[in-house]
Amino acid sequence: MTVYFIQAFIYLCAAIVAVPLSKRLGLGSVLGYLIAGVIIGPVTGLVGQETVTIQHFAEFGVVMMLFLVGLELDPKSLWEMRNKLFGLGGLQVALTASVVMAVAWWSNQTWTIALAIGLILSLSSTAIVLQTFSEKGLVKTEGGKNAFSVLLFQDIAVIPMLAFIPMLAIPELVEQMQSLAGNGDHHNEPSLVSNLSPWVHGGVVIGSIAGLIIAGQFLSRPLFRYIADSGLREIFTAAALMLVVGIAALMSLVGLSPALGTFLAGVVLANSEFRHELESNIEPFKGLLLGLFFITVGAGINFDVLTGNFLIVIGLTLGLMLVKALVLLILAFMFGIKASDRWLFALSLSQAGEFGFVLLSYTYQHGVLPKDIMDLLALVVALSMFLTPILFIAFDRLILPRYAASKDEKQASDDIPDQGQVIIAGIGRFGQIINRLLVANNIKTIVLDHQAKQVESMRRINIKSYFGDVCRPDLLHTAGIEEAAMLVVAIDDRVRSVELVEYTKKNFPQVAVLARAFDRGHNYELRHAGADVIISETYHSALELGKEALRHLGVHPFKAQQLKHAFAETEDTASDKLYHSWLHEEEKHAFTQHYRDLFIKLETLLLNAMRKDTASKHTKAEREWTPPPKDYLKDFE
Repeated sequence: MTVYFIQAFIYLCAAIVAVPLSKRLGLGSVLGYLIAGVIIGPVTGLVGQETVTIQHFAEFGVVMMLFLVGLELDPKSLWEMRNKLFGLGGLQVALTASVVMAVAWWSNQTWTIALAIGLILSLSSTAIVLQTFSEKGLVKTEGGKNAFSVLLFQDIAVIPMLAFIPMLAIPELVEQMQSLAGNGDHHNEPSLVSNLSPWVHGGVVIGSIAGLIIAGQFLSRPLFRYIADSGLREIFTAAALMLVVGIAALMSLVGLSPALGTFLAGVVLANSEFRHELESNIEPFKGLLLGLFFITVGAGINFDVLTGNFLIVIGLTLGLMLVKALVLLILAFMFGIKASDRWLFALSLSQAGEFGFVLLSYTYQHGVLPKDIMDLLALVVALSMFLTPILFIAFDRLILPRYAASKDEKQASDDIPDQGQVIIAGIGRFGQIINRLLVANNIKTIVLDHQAKQVESMRRINIKSYFGDVCRPDLLHTAGIEEAAMLVVAIDDRVRSVELVEYTKKNFPQVAVLARAFDRGHNYELRHAGADVIISETYHSALELGKEALRHLGVHPFKAQQLKHAFAETEDTASDKLYHSWLHEEEKHAFTQHYRDLFIKLETLLLNAMRKDTASKHTKAEREWTPPPKDYLKDFE
């Protein structure tokens, strides 16, 4: 038992040290896990033979991940992606397997071995790709969605591969494996279909899938409702794990992929009212097991095989990734995947996958591949997975900037024939509300945004807007900044927003500048740049919601309104002191100890303001507003 504790401590220490460091360096968590595995495995030898056993256990993280992916889909959305699922995914597997098979056959391998190698290496890593997509926010991109379709098809394709691969067995290798089994060196996994005829086997498989769908549709809700009524969160966690483990076990017993079974179960439960609870309970286990899996991949790299066949292994790994990337680029052209999404699609899927380890072991056990080829290919699979995070870094730092620059050159700013009283920079959620309010009151606006898709979306709903970088002086001139009365800065880039305010107030001081701030620090930066009015994007909505929270907790509505204004007045009173403290700090307007001391005093002032009795002293603000005289419009005009 002590040995297991020590090994667990080593794995956890490696992850805790390497992964945050890797994230801080911009390398991503997956590469951090892989590096941690290499360090504790081949480099230092802190872990050894148990790595393979732990890897089989950690592969359950992939199963959980596909269950969570299934929960995010529903049968309708799955049906809508059928063309890419079977068209794009099917062509990728078929073409990649054919090219790899041709290369292996040209290298003097028999056609059965060449075909097995092609099928195994046609798969990509669902674990690494989806994890990286999630971290980098690439899931919803066109490249990310197409890559997901291919990965999903690959996971489904594992089933026919498992059925087909034993037909490629070499008699000599089969006899060898039978001899090893007779000596006790090999054991069979429990199975419900091992001795059944093909027709009965097929019936059992179909019945298992049908039973899974029926149980998920009709039995899961009463079960989860019964558990939820108990009020014991740990029992719901146990039920979620029981569900995933049970489905994985059932799929394994009937010879199917556990990952596919749990994915199917996730799709069935996608419309369940307990979906979010299931996600929250499974997510921590998934993340931990996936991290453990990546560490075992790094720790499992056999340096003896690598050093003995260094040039061959490196050549095979880079050759495989190049072949898969070229096939994927061709498919990207065929299916209309454009620009940077095309490269994201090709680079993200150019590695071999975790199911490669499963199929390699499977082919060896069934006498399809000899052990020397299996060891060599296992190293190729591991190294290709190891290199994948580096490809994502190359995509971020080399490809994305290039396409962003070319897009700016290719799409010139729109001509702006009109001029308006107000120029609005940015037509996102914040800018849209301002624009709608002004236009509804017959105030002419000129709306500018540097995202072409956003401009097109606004035009489709009859909101006139123009494409262009509002930070460019020539575009501001075209928009009529000299004659405008006001500039509203609502762009999402905090650095560019400050630069825009500074430029406008320096060159057009007569123009009133109203700006949106992301937080307190951004507010101070905009104020320093010269903005006339600054509104923090979440301040007033949070204040209003806080007032409603007080009301729902039993505070009288008028008292809640009173407390809200007391809070706002105290903030306004202290804002100048906090700003000047921030302004006069030597190190880039930092939040130093002096600023923190002032902020702590502000919290004390807030407490005093909240406790102050103002029942007999109502301000106009607390009464919301005072009705104006009847002829106020005449005076205003």
